[in-house]
Amino acid sequence: MRKLITTAALLGLATLGLTVPATAEQAAESAVAGPVCDSKWGPRNGKVYAWDLPDCSGTLLPVPISGTWGPDANDRASSVMNRGYAGSLDHVAFYENGNYSGGQVCLAPGEMYADNLAYSRFSNGAPVDNNISAHRWVDRGSCAFFLT
Repeated sequence: MRKLITTAALLGLATLGLTVPATAEQAAESAVAGPVCDSKWGPRNGKVYAWDLPDCSGTLLPVPISGTWGPDANDRASSVMNRGYAGSLDHVAFYENGNYSGGQVCLAPGEMYADNLAYSRFSNGAPVDNNISAHRWVDRGSCAFFLT
C-alpha cells in the first residue's frame, strides 16, 4: 500500500512539473509575451505592420504593401506583424537593405507577429532590430531564416 501511495504522489508531482514553469523567470516570460501585439491582432487583410518599439508598441510605422520602406519607416522596426492572406504568398520576407538586398529573414503566417526583434538576425548575421528596409510577400520555399 505504501508503494502505491508513493507512486501516486510521484506521478502527481511529475504531472505538476509538466504544467508549471520551472522558474519564476519562465513564468514571467510566458505571462508577458506579446500582450500588446495580441490586443492589436485583427483579421487578415493582406498587410504587414511594424512598430518602433517591442510588443507592437510606440509608433505604427507607415510600411508599403510590399517594397522598399520610406524614410519614416526605414531602419525603425522593433516589432512586426504578418496579417497576410493564407495561400501561396503568405510569408513576409524582410530585408536589411532596400530593393530586396542584404540579409533576409521571414515571418510565417502562423507566427502572426514577432514582438521583439532584438534577438533576431538576418541571413547574413546582421541584427534585425531597427534594421529593416524592405519586405515582400513570398512562399515558404523562399525562406531559409525565420524571426525568433
